[in-house]
Amino acid sequence: MPTEHDLITTPVTTDLLRGALDLEHTERGVLPHRLPAFARRQIPDGQLAMAESQPSGVRLVFRTRATTVELDVVATKRAYVGAPPRPDGVYELLVDGRLAGRAGVPDGDVLTIDLAAGTAETTPGPVRTLRFADLSGDEKDIEIWLPHDETTQLVSLRTNAPIRTAPADGRKVWLHHGSSISHGSNATAPTGTWPAVAAALGKVELVNLGFGGSALLDPFTARTIRDTPADLISLKIGINIVNADLMRLRAFGPAVHGFLDTIREGHPTTPLLVASPIYCPIHEHTPGPSAPDVRAMREGRLRFMSTGDPAQTAAGKLTLTVIRDELARIVRQRAATDPNLHHLDGLDLYGESDHAERPLPDELHPDPATHRHIGERFAHLAFGDGGPFSTERS
Repeated sequence: MPTEHDLITTPVTTDLLRGALDLEHTERGVLPHRLPAFARRQIPDGQLAMAESQPSGVRLVFRTRATTVELDVVATKRAYVGAPPRPDGVYELLVDGRLAGRAGVPDGDVLTIDLAAGTAETTPGPVRTLRFADLSGDEKDIEIWLPHDETTQLVSLRTNAPIRTAPADGRKVWLHHGSSISHGSNATAPTGTWPAVAAALGKVELVNLGFGGSALLDPFTARTIRDTPADLISLKIGINIVNADLMRLRAFGPAVHGFLDTIREGHPTTPLLVASPIYCPIHEHTPGPSAPDVRAMREGRLRFMSTGDPAQTAAGKLTLTVIRDELARIVRQRAATDPNLHHLDGLDLYGESDHAERPLPDELHPDPATHRHIGERFAHLAFGDGGPFSTERS
């Protein structure tokens, strides 16, 4: 075995990554993406461009006898004008599926975002090294989960023993699409987002297409899902459409149908689960748009509020209650000819009684304990006996 100082550099290539759909070569390394190049060319705003580059669910996976692993990275830190500093992203090391270490980097590129002015500016920063040492010398499967909410360029991977691609373990691939809640907002670690929790309990390989602020029924996202190999697919639809005040009821139903039609072109019989929004008081009966609470930001707190008018629902503005009813109706209608299409009421994942016990700290996103709660609920309802993703349906 090489000594501690004889480290072997291995290029980061697609065969070492799971959960990423594309790998962009940059001046300093490689950047994992969760949308392919064709879709990125059609992105209309900086929010989705940022969100899809944040590697939620993306992990390096390989087999080795190495006792030391080093990873050079350039992290992109976000700084919101007027808001408290964000915590550093977390990298998690799993050995044979068990958590064996956590690390982070203190600096990197800095993306400064002014929500009030609608501007963003990036300041370049340094390359930093993560180091995991004192691992066993046995052959083992290593996973390094990248920060779910911090864009990360991978510069160099070094080990003190050769690595090879981890063999397939026969697990099904679960592709999930959703909003910032699925992306992992307010989770403190990448394996703590609710989809990662559910995937571990369901014993499946996760492809997380949860995009903060950007689950908006974009056709290029539907085409991405259509073209991505997956054994199980779920869609969490609704909250961002209300947040953004994006469309009215007349447009929403056909947009959902079109999104499902596109996915079915590539996955005609794949189990497909449509989940409606979890409970969120500010938008249950009040349409969007939502906005940051400026007074809370001045006090160093991040909090969101609805700025819509409940009376406008009569004119077709969308609330979470309206969307839940419409999604249930659409799935019920389509399931008559599509027996592999299923519906999950988001209130079964997190409802009014859950909110009373563990409220959303910023009025929109669950805290870390609630992420685990939602993940456990989803695993039980989707992967458990009788669920649409259960093995008995295979």
